[in-house]
Amino acid sequence: MSALATRLGSRVFYGWLVVLAAALVILAAGGPRSASGALLLGIEADTGWSISDIALAGAAGLLLLGLAGPLSGALIDRYGVRRVTFAALAVCSIGMALASAATAVWQLVLLFGAMTGLGAGLVSSSLGPIVANRWFSVRRGLVVGIFGAASSAGQLIFFPFLTQLAVTQGWRQAALVLAAILAVTAIPAVLLLRESPADVGQRPLGAPPGAKVEVQRAEPGIMRRAIRTPAFWVLCGTFFVCGATSNGVVGQHFIAHAVDHGFTQTAAANALALMGVFNFVGTIASGWLTDRYDPRKLLLVYYTFRGVSLLYLPAIHDQLDMVGFAILFGLDYIATVPPTVMLTADVFGRRNVGIVYGWIFAAHMIGAAILAWVAGIIRTHAGDYASAYIAAGFLAVMAGVVALTMRRRSPDLGVAPAAA
Repeated sequence: MSALATRLGSRVFYGWLVVLAAALVILAAGGPRSASGALLLGIEADTGWSISDIALAGAAGLLLLGLAGPLSGALIDRYGVRRVTFAALAVCSIGMALASAATAVWQLVLLFGAMTGLGAGLVSSSLGPIVANRWFSVRRGLVVGIFGAASSAGQLIFFPFLTQLAVTQGWRQAALVLAAILAVTAIPAVLLLRESPADVGQRPLGAPPGAKVEVQRAEPGIMRRAIRTPAFWVLCGTFFVCGATSNGVVGQHFIAHAVDHGFTQTAAANALALMGVFNFVGTIASGWLTDRYDPRKLLLVYYTFRGVSLLYLPAIHDQLDMVGFAILFGLDYIATVPPTVMLTADVFGRRNVGIVYGWIFAAHMIGAAILAWVAGIIRTHAGDYASAYIAAGFLAVMAGVVALTMRRRSPDLGVAPAAA
C-alpha cells in the first residue's frame, strides 16, 4: 500500500477511497460506451460506410460489454479487483488505439467494437456491486448510486467531448485521445483499490464489532440454483429492456436521430451531456430511495417514466422540447441500477452479487446490442428512427409492470439474503 493511501486510510474509512478509485474507473469506462454513438456520424463521413454497418460495430461492443459481466465476477473472485481492473483498462486502451487506424468494417467491429467492449465490460458490471457489498454493510444503495452516477458522469463528459473532437479533429484522433485517458486511469486504480477491509485492518462500514472480516467469494453452484428461480429471469428480462431502451436506442442513435430532426451534432451531444447531469442526480437519488423503499415499486416508476419519455421523443423538433426530453429521460437513464443490484443481493445473497449480477448485466447489454443493431437497420431502410423509439417506449412500460411481480426473497436457494 502506498504511503499516501496508508495516511488517508488511517483518517477515514478506507472503503470510501476504494469507492473513489472504482468510480473513476467506471467513469473512464463510459468513454468506450459513448464512443460508438458520439463518433457514428464522423466515421460515416470519413469512411463512407453505412449507418447499419457502423451500428454493427457498436452492437458488437455492447454485446461483448455485456458478456464480460459474468466473466468479470469470476475473474475478480479468482485474481482480485486490482489486477482485473488494470487488465481491463489496458485491453480497452489498446483496442481503442488500434481502432483509430481501422480501414475496413471488420476491423472496426473487432477493435472499436468487441475489444473495447470486452475491456469496458470487465469494470462496468461487477466492480461496483462487489465493492459495495464487500466494504459496506450499510449505505450499499447509496454506494451503488454513486457508481451509477459515475457512469452518468462518463456520459456527461465523453459524449460532447468526443463529438467535438470528431467534428474538429476527426474520429481517429478522438479515439487516440480516449485511449490515452483509459491508460492514465489505471494509475489511481493500482494505487487505491484493495480487495476487502481486512487488507487495511478494518471491517465493513456498519458491521458490528467482532464481525468476521474476509473476502466473501461466491458460493459454488450459485448460478445453477439461480437459473431455476423466476426472480433471476425477471431481473434478466427487465434489465434486458433497460439496456435496449438506454444504451441501445438512445446511447447509440440519439445524435443521429437529432440530426435527422434538424439539430447539429454539437447540439445533440450537448443534450446528451444535459441528460448526463440529470442522470447523475437521478441515480444518486435512486440509491438513496433504494435504501428506504421497495425496489420493485421503484422499478415500476422508473420504467414507466422512461417509456413515456421515449414515446415523446419522435415528436421533438425544437430546442425546448429537446431540453425537456434530456431532463426527463436523464432522471432515470440508469436509475434502475441501484434497485436491481439491491434485489439481486436480497434474493441471491450479498456474497453472490458479483457472479449473479454479472449475468443480469449481460442481459442488459444483450438487449442494448440487439436494439442498437435493429435501430440502425430501421434507420437505413425506413429513413428515420420513429418506429424504433415507439417500440422501445412500450417495452419499457411492460418491464415496469413485470418487475412488480417479482418475489423479493427466494428461500429455496439456500443462501443468506442481504439485510434489508
